[in-house]
Amino acid sequence: MKGFCLEVSGPYACFTRPEMKVERVSYDVITPSAARAIFDAVLWKPAIFWQVKRIEVLSPIKWISVRRNEVGAVASPRKKQIFIDDNRQQRAGLLLRDVKYRLFAEFEFIPPEKRKKVLNPLPEYLNDTAEKAMLRKDETPSKYAAMFERRAKKGQCFNQPYLGCREFSAQFRLVNPVAEPATPVEENRDLGWMLYDMDFSDPQNIKPLFFRPQMKNGIITVPDRKNSEEVLG
Repeated sequence: MKGFCLEVSGPYACFTRPEMKVERVSYDVITPSAARAIFDAVLWKPAIFWQVKRIEVLSPIKWISVRRNEVGAVASPRKKQIFIDDNRQQRAGLLLRDVKYRLFAEFEFIPPEKRKKVLNPLPEYLNDTAEKAMLRKDETPSKYAAMFERRAKKGQCFNQPYLGCREFSAQFRLVNPVAEPATPVEENRDLGWMLYDMDFSDPQNIKPLFFRPQMKNGIITVPDRKNSEEVLG
């Protein structure tokens, strides 16, 4: 399958370490799960699953410490409302500043008989009529690839991509790394144990997956999710 490269950037980012329970502290770089979410924001369908292959860090890793107000409750269809004054929390955060990455990913095509039930389907108004007509005739991986390319070139997305927290929105663009090469930062770093992604194979028992990435000359190679000894649950 043809791979794609998205260049994303933003003034702030926070890829929260799960071991920090009270104050938010970001990982040094974007996690594979956050990178996958950006591709999902551009094109998500039950027929495809994005696999991030490589992350290139284009801007030096910089930090900023801020104190901000958060709402300590999650909105959901099961709640009638949230009273912000009753749930306001002030927290310190160690965030990333002026981030810029190139994210390389491919998607896995899932045949109809292997697709799982979608618990939260996209609203009908987000589905493009032309795209539905195209897939209805003959659903193939190449058609999904063309769909993603068309959407990414237009800057089209299902929801605004973000950098770890929804208030830190990301700018993105589709790039051809051969025609438009970039130079990652010249830095090597052991990034320690990092959240890889969440394992949703059993909806009743969702588990976190971790791996230990090494940044070499600003490039992080992301192991495959399946059959990789580097990804541990």
